[in-house]
Amino acid sequence: MSLHHLLKDFLIHDYFVLISIILAIYVAQYYYKYFTRVNPLPGPFPFPLTGNLPQFLLIHRGNFKTFFEHYQKKHGDIFEFHLGTRRIVLSKPEYVEKILMPSTKSQYMMRFPYVQGLEEIGMMGRGLLANHNLKSWRYNRQFFTQAILAPKFSKEAIVWTNKLFNELETYWNKLYLKEEIIKEEKNKMDFSAWLNRYTNDMIIALTTGERSYTMAAYFNTQSDEKAEHPQSIIDDSEKFVKAFRTHILGLPIFIFIPYILRHYAPHLNRVSNALLKNIEFIYQRLDVIIKRRRQEIENTSLDKPLPHDMLTSVITANTPRDINQIKTVEGESMGRPMNDTEIRGIMFDGFLGGTDTTANMISFIVYHLDHNPDVKKKMLKEIDEIFQGDRERPITEDDFHKLKYCEAIIKEVDRVLPVANMMVRYSQEPDEVAGYNWPAGTIFHINAVSIHKHNDYWEEPEKFNPDRWMVKGFEPKKYSFIMFGGGLRICPGRKLAMIELICLMALIYRKYEVDLVDKKSPLKTVSTALTTCPELLVKIRPRL
Repeated sequence: MSLHHLLKDFLIHDYFVLISIILAIYVAQYYYKYFTRVNPLPGPFPFPLTGNLPQFLLIHRGNFKTFFEHYQKKHGDIFEFHLGTRRIVLSKPEYVEKILMPSTKSQYMMRFPYVQGLEEIGMMGRGLLANHNLKSWRYNRQFFTQAILAPKFSKEAIVWTNKLFNELETYWNKLYLKEEIIKEEKNKMDFSAWLNRYTNDMIIALTTGERSYTMAAYFNTQSDEKAEHPQSIIDDSEKFVKAFRTHILGLPIFIFIPYILRHYAPHLNRVSNALLKNIEFIYQRLDVIIKRRRQEIENTSLDKPLPHDMLTSVITANTPRDINQIKTVEGESMGRPMNDTEIRGIMFDGFLGGTDTTANMISFIVYHLDHNPDVKKKMLKEIDEIFQGDRERPITEDDFHKLKYCEAIIKEVDRVLPVANMMVRYSQEPDEVAGYNWPAGTIFHINAVSIHKHNDYWEEPEKFNPDRWMVKGFEPKKYSFIMFGGGLRICPGRKLAMIELICLMALIYRKYEVDLVDKKSPLKTVSTALTTCPELLVKIRPRL
């Protein structure tokens, strides 16, 4: 053998020896830190670099709901897992009381510490959902809340609920509700698909003041007849909404998977690169919408009214058009208008928070009502008493406030199957939680799935019973029901969500019979940070 080949073999051998030594040192260091960690808790055993990703993906199929339920049953109300970093899961109301405390002095106001993956996709330090900059978060929250909780916005939400439901009915009438279609039992549809598109069109209208046409797009896929709207704007709406759905599904990759795996592991690098291009497309589209609305406002004289959508509200905040006084939070002036990047951040969060949550909740409601006929009967009685047989008039704000049993059903459905199955908070300072002293930077996951069914806090927790909410003076024990989160980070869109859900229940059930195609089949769900319903097949027909 030549000297050249000997030298080559020697270098290759040394290279592999060096790599092996580095890996051995890394693994030894990883497990040294693991076995000497503060407050060792039970939980799935982690692996170097990937943590508990193998168990999460291979055993639980990326489903956080089953992941949390499994380990809560196995290890109790506090356990840990490792994805990206160490995470502590809390499954008992008393454990989360300090974390969800509604005080400006709380050190748990942020959901995340700095996360490189969220920085990579432009969410760190912007908007509300993933903003780790407390000053920026407070500024953005002020204007988001002012816009979405305004009485005019609530009225606008009810107007759009009626308007878009009327459009939805035109599609249902053509596809499922003709007498011959019902007789031939061709009145079957994917309720989840329709309601996802309904809520997409709803939140885009309320956020931007512009129409979206994803219901029309879905109709075109189901019928030989086409919707009356131009195909170009239908396609444009569908592309925009699909981009948001892709982003929602891809978020865990940037939160839980390390940079080196995202960018260098086969398949994962292709997925992450596609997601980065997708978010760039979303940002470009939002920038165009914001600039267009700014121009429209500038071209409108001061004595003329403007629309009541969120975008108009945040653009005009702290300008001569703002009817509210200059804001302060904890003595700090909020007196400057928002710039386009800040507006884009809260619009983005409005879309993320206002689509899947409502659509999936109404699908869960339909499923539980069909499995609980006595509950459905009580609901129909309430609806019929309010509408007195009129199945056509628009629903009003007064109707919304009267539908108390519908509200009870919504709360009970979320109790047994929360759409937001977990919440994340982290400690900015050392603190005692659940009987343990934790260092600053500890990440806590609040396990709503288990909290909502905790035996110590709920009577017959596995039983679906909306009547529990109708008992005079009933209030769930503190932090045992966290449908909209808690503390200062409680969901600012909670009023809008209840308006949509209650009004939709009344609009649908006052006029239609909605029954599951296969009552024996389990509800199809997929759970990441949210639990979603990918398909719900129902039969629909007019009520007699």
